[in-house]
Amino acid sequence: MEHAPAWLINTLIYLGAAVLVVPLSKALGLGAIIGYLVAGIAIGPWGLGLVTNVEDILHFAEFGVVLMLFLVGLELEPKRLWSLRRPIFGWGSAQVLACAAVLFLVGFAAGADWRVSLVAALGLALSSTAIALQVFAERNLLLAPSGQAGFSILLFQDVAAIPILALLPLLAIGSAAGPAMTGWERTFEGLKIVGVIAAIVVGGRLALRPLLRWIARSNTPEIFTATSLLLVVAIAALMQFVGLSMALGAFLAGVLLAESEYRRELETDIEPFKGLLLGLFFIAVGMSIDFGVLLEHPALMALVVIAFLAVKFVVIYALAKAMGVPYQQRPVFTLLLAQGGEFAFVVFQAAGPDVLPHGVASFLIAAVALSMLVSPLLLVAIDKWVLPRFGAHKPTTMEEISEQQDAKVVICGFGRYGQIIGRLLTAQSVRITVLDHDPDTIEALREFGISVFYGDATRLDLLRTAGAGTAQVLVVAVDDMEQSLKIVDLAQKHFPQARLVVRARNVTHYYQLLDRKVEFVERELFESSLRSARSVLEAIGWPAHEAREDAMRFRRRNIELMLETYPHYKGDRAQLIAVAKKGRQQFQEQMAREREERRQRSGAHWDRDKVEEERLP
Repeated sequence: MEHAPAWLINTLIYLGAAVLVVPLSKALGLGAIIGYLVAGIAIGPWGLGLVTNVEDILHFAEFGVVLMLFLVGLELEPKRLWSLRRPIFGWGSAQVLACAAVLFLVGFAAGADWRVSLVAALGLALSSTAIALQVFAERNLLLAPSGQAGFSILLFQDVAAIPILALLPLLAIGSAAGPAMTGWERTFEGLKIVGVIAAIVVGGRLALRPLLRWIARSNTPEIFTATSLLLVVAIAALMQFVGLSMALGAFLAGVLLAESEYRRELETDIEPFKGLLLGLFFIAVGMSIDFGVLLEHPALMALVVIAFLAVKFVVIYALAKAMGVPYQQRPVFTLLLAQGGEFAFVVFQAAGPDVLPHGVASFLIAAVALSMLVSPLLLVAIDKWVLPRFGAHKPTTMEEISEQQDAKVVICGFGRYGQIIGRLLTAQSVRITVLDHDPDTIEALREFGISVFYGDATRLDLLRTAGAGTAQVLVVAVDDMEQSLKIVDLAQKHFPQARLVVRARNVTHYYQLLDRKVEFVERELFESSLRSARSVLEAIGWPAHEAREDAMRFRRRNIELMLETYPHYKGDRAQLIAVAKKGRQQFQEQMAREREERRQRSGAHWDRDKVEEERLP
């Protein structure tokens, strides 16, 4: 290892620490983010001291946040982003200004200089975009009210970081801040910013799609991946050049490509890099914690971290209530926005000694890093002790669901598929209990008088409480295949009296359910697709009764073919394909013969009718 380059040794250290610590953290139920932070502490200056250039790594790893915002932008079409303009600038500004104002008053009342209090308040008011969006995504909350509200506020914070950084030189004491900019220089800087943003918008509309189409025609996947990364790096560099947020520029580029036909390909190519760089970012945050400052003033550090988390928690919780965030989602929403953020590092480092003394800056940076370390631990505590009280991990009230224990049918998952089943059953006065994990769906359905309860249907205790032990039928209509199979396994083991009716996502899922001897399995789009096929046949001239017969014949043959190929799906894929091809060929030949027979019969009828007409006087 003596002649190995430094980058190779550092890469070995980062990957080794992540591979060892993160799975252990996940196994302990602490989550991946805690694992990355602990790995960073272990290899950093205050751990084993294997890595010392923490700031360089932190700057590089921030690109993970840039990639994450690009991917978030790909999920938002411009119309949808425009619809969020009020929450972004309304609630976003309310969060930043309210938290900064309260923190400033607390700091000033504690005896700190007003400039120090102001910079500290502005930096601490910002939240961690990386951690918050990662947790929202892991919990499938990005499209929920809390996810939408959190995203709006976080996006505003990225925008607000720009004027905050511009304010710092105005607060400088003495002449070290450098000469003030002239009017022409300010105008030039403003024009430069407008020009770069205009170039991104116009280029995204006019140039990016033709460029991606041209690259795609080369049929070289690695070049398309390189183009995806080049796109994000180039836009980030442009934004950095004019002093704007790289993450904001990447987000804007993602929005411009949200309607592109290459959106999914871009997501697939960039996702692995985003995950690795975000992991590296969290490792760098762990390494950046200055335990020297912590050990020098442990009580003061604990007081500052608890105080600013508590202040932000109170303000943001009140804001969440005003925004209409469902009460089940408020604890997670509030905690994710209460912690410090990565932009606070930038603010405190950019402030300089004329605004923020070096010791104070190091202290605040350590406080922010500690809050980012403590937040995932608090999240575990919230999951365990707080959310059950809010009804987020169990039905709305155990009393309500206990009344439903004599229901004949328990439906797990009440999306589009489950709703149709539930509505038909309730129309026939069949008593049902419904479990779903989306609070918005639950609130909407309750307005229609449907008995539906919040809960994770993969939990055995919840299924038992919902009445699965006495139900005649358990309907598994959840979207996720793994969750579906887990519910089936639990039901077969613990509720053998309940007959299973299961929604299959695809053929593989269908085969896995057959492995489990599930009696009633329906592929989610099969029947509706057959009806559409019948409509197509009728539209091109088929008689209605023939279209129906052909569709029903296809249905029977398709099910027979699936059962013929089922024994081969775990073994030789070539044999599976051969059996499927043979079966389809035989079916096509059979259908062709029957069509010919019908034509001949139709022709004979036509000839007989013509002769009868000629005999008439």
